[in-house]
Amino acid sequence: MKEATKRSIFRWIHIIFGIPILGYIYDSPSDTPNYAWAIRDVFLPALLISGLWMWKGHVLRRLIWKRSAPEFNNMRQDQPMSQ
Repeated sequence: MKEATKRSIFRWIHIIFGIPILGYIYDSPSDTPNYAWAIRDVFLPALLISGLWMWKGHVLRRLIWKRSAPEFNNMRQDQPMSQ
C-alpha cells in the first residue's frame, strides 16, 4: 500500500471519528450522558491514535523496524543456506 493511501485512510478515520465529539460538545447537557460512554471509550481513543499516528507515525515505524530487524537477522543466521 502506498504511503499516500495510508495517510488518506488515517485522515478520514480522524475526520469521521471527530464528528461525534462535536455533537457531544454542542448537544444539550441533558442528552450528553446517553452517549458519553461511546465518546469516552470508542471515538476519543480512535481519534487520539489516528492523530498520533499521522503526527509521529514515522518514528513508531522506525522503532518497530529497529526492534524487528535483529530478530530477523538472527533468524536468517540460524537457517542454513541452501545452494
